[in-house]
Amino acid sequence: MRRLSEQERMGRKAGIASFVGTSIEWYDFYIYGTASALVFGKLFFPVVTPAIGVLVSFATFWVGFLARPLGGIIFGHLGDRVGRKKALIITLLLMGVTTVGIGLLPTYATIGIAAPILLVLLRVVQGLAVGGEWGGAVLIATEHAPKGRSIISGSWAQQGSPSGQILSSLAFTLVSQLPDESFYDWGWRIPFLASAVLVVLGLVIRLSIEESPQLTKLKETGQTAKFPLLDTFRHHTGLVVLGVFACAIVFSASYFKNTFAVSWATNELGFQRETFMTVVLIASITQFFVQPFGAVLASKFGVRKIVTILLVAELPVMPLMFLLISTGSFAWSVVGMVLATVPHVMFYSILAGVLADAFPARVRYTAISLSYGLAGTLLGGTTPMIGQLLLTASGSILPVIGWALVTVLMSLIGVRILLTRSARNANEETHEPATAGS
Repeated sequence: MRRLSEQERMGRKAGIASFVGTSIEWYDFYIYGTASALVFGKLFFPVVTPAIGVLVSFATFWVGFLARPLGGIIFGHLGDRVGRKKALIITLLLMGVTTVGIGLLPTYATIGIAAPILLVLLRVVQGLAVGGEWGGAVLIATEHAPKGRSIISGSWAQQGSPSGQILSSLAFTLVSQLPDESFYDWGWRIPFLASAVLVVLGLVIRLSIEESPQLTKLKETGQTAKFPLLDTFRHHTGLVVLGVFACAIVFSASYFKNTFAVSWATNELGFQRETFMTVVLIASITQFFVQPFGAVLASKFGVRKIVTILLVAELPVMPLMFLLISTGSFAWSVVGMVLATVPHVMFYSILAGVLADAFPARVRYTAISLSYGLAGTLLGGTTPMIGQLLLTASGSILPVIGWALVTVLMSLIGVRILLTRSARNANEETHEPATAGS
């Protein structure tokens, strides 16, 4: 058996650290989405009708996405100037403290209007943390990778999303077994408080990894960007916009399934809370095992070909998911959710490497965090709210399906142009001086 080189060993260690850290961060972020569908409307916004309460709850869910680009700017600056590792340790601590804080938060019945205000403030901090987390986790994995392995290495960070979703779904599936009185009184808090244990584990692992070799080289040669955000907008605005488009389906599909569908199924279709959480859990487990094959196929057959096939396949299965859930059948809901999950999560595993390869190392943390964060703000956090607005206004799921298909097409167009532009820029920047943003 061939012995791994030092770079390969460090690359594998960095990939595992990236996976564990993002799993914890996404767990923290996803439990808020689930709670916004099941709990927050009743406990924090009880003075409005149930439907409006859910809508307002989804609006607070969006607040976390509004903060993500700012988190990307703050931690992107730190990561591009000081170090990827230091930025990641801070984001993990910030997310953990905030999540535990939500679990301890008094409800409207206890402290009145202060409860939803504090909830929104804590959600903003969550958004800042996750806005800085994703880009750094991707770069720790991809920048330690051997040459030509960035797509595979980037998929390590992407595995944190399904892992976090599995942990989140499992946590809420378990506490959903409680009687309603216990669930709304204290049971919903358990998934948030459990974050403290996970954060300690994540910190131990992250402290053991080395700094990115590419950033270390830039610091040694004095080539780090003085103002990464300014450099990004000066030289790479077009690529950032394309990155936002490429990420569209990643966010819309996730939150249509994990947040909007939970609310729709339990409030409109008559599903029991624990029943539909089981549907989401099965889809999340499917994602965990299927997702890495996207990166494997892209490395073997070419990124452009595979992402095109996967996104075209999403066009029929996304509407099918909604239609099968609308039957009210547990079995058909599982089938629909799993079918819609497979193409977009395989695309998701490829996306991290695509974005990392699109930008030069000196602004890479800032640039990919902005692309991902802006996509989350514009197309992720708004998904449950837009879905609920369309459903409430029309009384039909068809307009919701229409919006879902628009986001698939946005990703298809965005990623294909991004691949062309980033390849062209990489060739051009080979001969550009560092001060020109290369």
